[in-house]
Amino acid sequence: MKKRKIPLRRCVSCGESKPKKELIRLVRNTNDEIEIDMTGKVNGRGAYVCRKTECIELAGKSKKLSKSLEKEVPEEIFQELFNLAQTNKEEE
Repeated sequence: MKKRKIPLRRCVSCGESKPKKELIRLVRNTNDEIEIDMTGKVNGRGAYVCRKTECIELAGKSKKLSKSLEKEVPEEIFQELFNLAQTNKEEE
């Protein structure tokens, strides 16, 4: 049986390549709004970040996420990312 290829994506913050499902995708959609894409299928320019609070903080402070999406990321999005990271820690 043929082994299925696992898609890898790179975290914009730490630069680690991880399986796509282990990362959080942010999208600047066609309406020029930034949103969190849990499905991984929303049209638009995407960027990935780890589910670790350290990576999310670094992405905010260094503006790497904003540079990757070519638009300033609102503070509400970072709050949602921190909430997702917290729920991820509780599940582990």
